[in-house]
Amino acid sequence: MSIGKSPEDDRPSPPSSVPSGPSDTPESAGTPTPPDASVPAGPEADRPSIGRVLQQARVGAGLTVEEVSTSTRVRIPIVHAIEEDDFSRCGGDVYARGHIRTLARAVGLDPVRLVEQYDAEHGGRPSPTPAAPLFEAERIRPERRRPNWTAAMVAAIVAVIGFVGFTMFNGDDADSTTTHVAEGPAPAQKPVPKPKPKPVVPPAPSESAIAAVPKDKVTVKLTATDDKSWISAKASDGKLLFDGLLLEGDSKTFQDDEKIDLILGNAGAIELFVNGKKVDEKFEAGQVERLSYTKGDPEVG
Repeated sequence: MSIGKSPEDDRPSPPSSVPSGPSDTPESAGTPTPPDASVPAGPEADRPSIGRVLQQARVGAGLTVEEVSTSTRVRIPIVHAIEEDDFSRCGGDVYARGHIRTLARAVGLDPVRLVEQYDAEHGGRPSPTPAAPLFEAERIRPERRRPNWTAAMVAAIVAVIGFVGFTMFNGDDADSTTTHVAEGPAPAQKPVPKPKPKPVVPPAPSESAIAAVPKDKVTVKLTATDDKSWISAKASDGKLLFDGLLLEGDSKTFQDDEKIDLILGNAGAIELFVNGKKVDEKFEAGQVERLSYTKGDPEVG
């Protein structure tokens, strides 16, 4: 027996209740997913840093940090800091750009591209300082002052006084000069040679002088009459009574109880008195004589 279909079996079945996601909607299908802002895109993301470029170029050139510092006069700590992309030790953007240019030239790089990269990474190149304020001072004109007549009069009076004093001073000098010229120097006079004094010859001892000589002693008197003479006189005990030069006209007298020994260096110039009597012996000039005298009449011993 066949089973027939009911009319309800011919109705269409309702759609299945399956949730649809955002990707099935027309709006979600047409909207692209935004990129992550933390990940850099483009060729700049792959570009190495300024410090790394400078370091690689320095190593490739076979240079040390000390050699680069010596050639560029950039201190070693600053070179290290720049190669580590630390520009805080440069003292500002202007100095940082200057150091980058200097180091780039030292290692054989184009400094323009590195400076542009620095400007792009640090807010761009600073705007130039307007030149107008620098020349503002030229438009300021000082206020015109009135002439100071008092100072001018004082200066004129001082100049007149100085001129008058200078003229009078020169006039006095001219008068004095004229006076001296008129008088002229005194004529030079030849010196008149003074006559040579004649030696004073002591007078011969008188009888009274001879009698005054003590008879119990030896008395010897020496006088240089014609020239100077060196003499030496000793007593009987060997004591030196005199040893020196007897000049022309000088006399020496010596006494002793027993004996007097004499040495005459220039005997011819000596006049000799012994015990009040003149010794008549003739001595030659320049002759050396050794004499000894005792009490009594002068006898050469």
